Amino acid sequence: MPNSAVSNSLFSSSTGATLGRRATTQRARFEDFGGTRRAFAAHEVVYYEGDPVKRLFQLSEGSLMLYKLLPDGRRQVVEVLQAGDIFGLAEGSEYDCTAETLTKTSVYEIDLKKVETSVGLQQQLTKCLIGQMNALHEHAMLLGRKSATERVASFFMYLIPNRGGPGCVGPDPEVEGDGCDLELHMTRQEIADYLGLTIETVSRVISDLKKRQVIRLEKSDRIHLRRVCDMCQITGIH
Repeated sequence: MPNSAVSNSLFSSSTGATLGRRATTQRARFEDFGGTRRAFAAHEVVYYEGDPVKRLFQLSEGSLMLYKLLPDGRRQVVEVLQAGDIFGLAEGSEYDCTAETLTKTSVYEIDLKKVETSVGLQQQLTKCLIGQMNALHEHAMLLGRKSATERVASFFMYLIPNRGGPGCVGPDPEVEGDGCDLELHMTRQEIADYLGLTIETVSRVISDLKKRQVIRLEKSDRIHLRRVCDMCQITGIH
């Protein structure tokens, strides 16, 4: 793998990786169906929970989170999206969560009426959404069954493509060692809200991983994994 960093994603890595470890598939491209491109700054809201549903969106560049708020103000990040992912679907007439960018981001939006009249677009959407549904199933298992340490480890592994779980390609034989540098663009609080933990617990787990020499903290937003396989062993999937 090349040793160039990736920009405009949830993280940058020394392996040139992009967000997520889902297999690369042929994705529907909203721009090919007349979608309109819009640019957003980091931490800008695309739509709020409760806004009327008028459009469907596809992330083109950058990263974005979907979250819900409880009446007392607590937040649960329900999904972290990568380029190609689709969002904005809702069962009723209002969006059921808020979509907020994590980095400088661009999206393509398409009117729901166009989706309803295009069989080709509907077929492509189905393929994309099945993959995203499987990712949500994994996140549900993480929240329901894994310990705090396993959740944080799983989050780090989620950031490394093609590693961990079925189909893991293992260490790159052309790269010395099995280390990986991650530059996070999520705050500790956002990570905690995604993993269903408190910020104190996330910080404690990261400190413990540092003491165990599984990771090295370069900065508050930059983490070096000494061996990816060691982190994978902590996720609880083995």
